[in-house]
Parts: sequence; C-alpha cells; structure tokens
Amino acid sequence: MSQSIILLTMAVAFLLTVLASPVFIPFLRRLKFGQSIREEGPQSHQVKSGTPTMGGLMIIFATALTTIAMTWFDATALVTPEMTIVLFVLLGYGLIGFLDDFIIIKKQRNLGLTSKQKMFGQIVIAVVVYVILHNSGFSTAVAIPGTELSLDFGWFYSVLILLMLVGTSNAVNLTDGLDGLVAGTASIAFAAFGIIGWAYDLPGEIIIFIFAMVGALLGFLVFNSHPAKVFMGDTGSLAVGASLAIVAILLKLELLLILIGGVFVVETLSVMIQVVVYKMTGKRVFKMSPLHHHYELVGWSEWRVVATFWSVGFICAAFGVYIEVFMT
Repeated sequence: MSQSIILLTMAVAFLLTVLASPVFIPFLRRLKFGQSIREEGPQSHQVKSGTPTMGGLMIIFATALTTIAMTWFDATALVTPEMTIVLFVLLGYGLIGFLDDFIIIKKQRNLGLTSKQKMFGQIVIAVVVYVILHNSGFSTAVAIPGTELSLDFGWFYSVLILLMLVGTSNAVNLTDGLDGLVAGTASIAFAAFGIIGWAYDLPGEIIIFIFAMVGALLGFLVFNSHPAKVFMGDTGSLAVGASLAIVAILLKLELLLILIGGVFVVETLSVMIQVVVYKMTGKRVFKMSPLHHHYELVGWSEWRVVATFWSVGFICAAFGVYIEVFMT
C-alpha cells in the first residue's frame, strides 16, 4: 500500500471528524446529552459536568465511512471477511457504549448499564468474532514478539480472543478519565500497528481501517483536548478499545498488544491492585485509581498527566515497532 493512500485515509477521517464536530457538539448540547461526573472523583472534575458526551459517535462514523470509501478507492484493498469483522466490532462495542451513555443521561446519574449487562454484550460479540474466524480457518498460532517462534493455542485461542476484546475495551474505558488522554494514547497505539502492518505489506483493508481510526482520533482530539468541548463517552472508549484488540488479532500481533497498549495495561493493573490490596488490608496503594487520578491528587496538572501518559504511550509503541520490524 502506498504512503499516499495512508495519508489520504488519515486526512479524510480527520476532516470528517473536524467538520462534523461543530455541528454535532451543539446538537448533543441541545439534546442535553451532558456528562455526569462521579462525586467520588477529583473535585476539579466537577466543572466538567454537563460537557456533551457520546462524541465517540463521530469517531465511529468517520472511521467506518472512511474505511468503506477508501477500500473501494484503493485497488490493493478488498471487501473481505476481515474488513467486515473490524467494522462489526467497531459498531457492536460502540452500540454497547451508546446504550450505557444513553441510560446515564436519561437517569441523570453516573450509572448506566450494569456491569453484568455490559459484560454479556461484550462477550457475545467476542464469541461471534471467534466463530467467524474459526469457520474461516483463521490460524490459532500466536507469535512471540522479537523472535521467529510461535505457539499454537488451539482451543484456548477462543479464550484469548475473549480476553483481548473484553479486556482491551474495558482497559481503554478505564483510561478515559482526562481530556485527550484516550484520543492521544489510542491514536499512537493504532499508528504503531499501522506502521507494522504497512512494513510487512499486510492486508490493505486492515491498514486502511487502522489509519482511518488514527485520523478520526486526531480529529476528535482537536475538540477533546483540555479543556474538552466534548467527551467520547463509553460509546467511543469501548469501540476504540475493542477495535485496537481486533486489529492486533487480525494482524497476528496478539502479544504485542500488551506492549503497544502499555498505558492501558498499567491503568487496568492500578485498578486491580487498588481493589485487591484494599480488600486484603483496608489500605490504598494509590490515592485514587485508575492511575491518572493518583497523579492528579498528588498535585500534577491535568495537562501534565496527559502529556506524560502520551509520552509513555509513544515509548511503548516505538519499542513495539522496533521489536517487530527490526528484531524479527
């Protein structure tokens, strides 16, 4: 795939998001689709209450439309089962997030779908994805990054897909707590997978999807950076997280997701550590979890936390690209 197609894909998705936002954000405001801020969160976040949410719809719209349009435009890309799967995951997890956001807005409190309801929906989509991949003869071998070795997971590959889709979507959802945090870190992670896919000349339609997502996230960041004019909500974070996971699966870079998505892994671990230690000892390891809130409460400005996490995300992504492209 040519560099011009990649740049054009990002540009189209970026412009679609940027041009749609000045229309869509006031529309959300008129509908009173404002974010409810949890009372136990940092007090500095209370001023964000009422900021339009569900902005993830713009990311989903721009990514899906650009992917479909550029796939038809580029002769090296085809409408394949893999393309159908990535769009199914994007839209499916986006729908779960949309329902959660919508219920929160209607109830005017920070509680939408129950955790069991969200988990059920996420698992159902993951199972459908596995069945489709299994029936198409998708390889169950998992490459070990930086080596020529691989392990055949056999039937356990179904569990791996479940863990990746559900785990990553929730990890990105947990990370979505500061202005621009997820939009920035996720665009970096997607770009890393895109560079690896381009370097190995992997399926064009997947590369197009990846860079369409990068463009849409950067376009969203224009309005989501501090002070945010719109939040992506669960609509965006669940869709973005699940899309990151399915990209790693389809590119056969499953284990590399742990490194490239290092920020999301650390954020999730901070929540798990906080819960386990508190239940065992009654003490907290962090002032608040996820980890980005801990740094806020020790005195860091929101912008400093976000910039630091972006930097860490960039280092993780660069290291992942180096391992896969230059060491394998």
